[in-house]
Order: sequence, then C-alpha cells, then structure tokens
Amino acid sequence: MTAAAVPGTAVLVVDDDAGLVRALAINLRTHGWVVTTATTGAEALDAAASSQPDVVLLDLGLPDMSGLDVIAGIRGWSRVPIVVLSARQLGDDKVDALDAGADDYVTKPFAMNELLARLRAAVRRAAPVDEVQTPVVEAGDLVIDLARRRVQRAGEDVRLSPTEWSLLEVLVRNRGKMVGRVQLLHEVWGPSYSAETNYLRVYTAQLRRKLEADPSAPVHIITQPGMGYVFEV
Repeated sequence: MTAAAVPGTAVLVVDDDAGLVRALAINLRTHGWVVTTATTGAEALDAAASSQPDVVLLDLGLPDMSGLDVIAGIRGWSRVPIVVLSARQLGDDKVDALDAGADDYVTKPFAMNELLARLRAAVRRAAPVDEVQTPVVEAGDLVIDLARRRVQRAGEDVRLSPTEWSLLEVLVRNRGKMVGRVQLLHEVWGPSYSAETNYLRVYTAQLRRKLEADPSAPVHIITQPGMGYVFEV
C-alpha cells in the first residue's frame, strides 16, 4: 500500500501533455495531495508564485520555454523543492537540471509509487520556511519580479543585461543583508572568480545608473567599503 501525503500538502504539476497531467492529478489527489497544474512555463511561474506549493513536479520539455528557465525563475525567489520529470535520459540533461537548482530527477516512463515516494521525500527534506516567500520585491519606485526576471522603475520596464540581472538577483534575494564580494563573484561569474572586484564596481555602477534616482547617492544598492554590498528596500 502506498503511503499518502500529509493532508494539505500541495504540489504543482507542470507538463505540456494534458493527458498525463490529468492522470497525475487524479493519482495525486487520491493519495491526499492538493494539486495545481500548468502546461506552459509561463503558467508554471505564475502558479508557483500564487499557489505557494510544497513541491513542484516539472517536465523539462515545455512549449514556450526550457524547463531549466522555469527552474531558474523559481530559484530566483523560492527554495521550494523541484522534482524534474523528463523523457530525456541523457546524463547531461540530468546534470543541467540539478545544477540549475532541481532537487531530484525522475525519467519517463516511471512507476507511480516511486514518483509519490520521491515527492514525499523532497517535501521532508525541504527546509522549513518561517515566512511566506514572494517573487515580487518593491523598493521605492522599483518593482523587481524575481520569478519573471523583470524590473520596473516608476512603472516603466528597465532593460538589464544578463550579468546585471544576475548581480541584482543575488542582492535582492539577500536584501537587507550584506553580501560579501567573494560570494557575489562566485554566484554571478563562477567559482573561479575571487579577486576581480573591479567587475563589481563596474556592474554596480551600471545598475545604479539604471535603478537609482541619484546614482551618486544610492539608496538601494549600498557599498560596504572593503566588504561587499547591500540591497536596501
């Protein structure tokens, strides 16, 4: 007999195969899960933000974006466990998914009992969350959507380069806390970068020009001399 989920445990199922989604939803609800479904990456990001699931079951082959981009979008603001469900059996796909932030990987075809066990295990391993997470952070006239990777200032979209976004994302995820220079270099440029602090000076200056009312007197992206940077809301 298959163990049931703890009552009220919520799962977001993301797959472009409508028949599979229906079958999974029926099985999961039978075993006590609260199920939300999505068939595209955009729907998945919206549902992750609105339904606050306890675990995400995500197919990599979506019609509008890569499942890896969905993982990155969720990981920009949430530590919710993500179990990848994919027909791709190549080792590189599994490594890419885990490196992007997935917690587990199940290959199609799969045994339902095993899938249920992996979902329960992912929920058990998840760190407890003290407060509801939100993908949208407001700071003055800035609205930063970590799920959709979008920034608005005074209602207007702000175009950021991929590196500018990565730097801002790390700072916003740690808002109110100082992020050390080495940590920033590792997270934005990679583990082989530790001494290139000039990169940080250049890119924080670019972000201030785009986001601060007065770049010479920033109120959001604050330098802690010799130590790191803080994003203040």
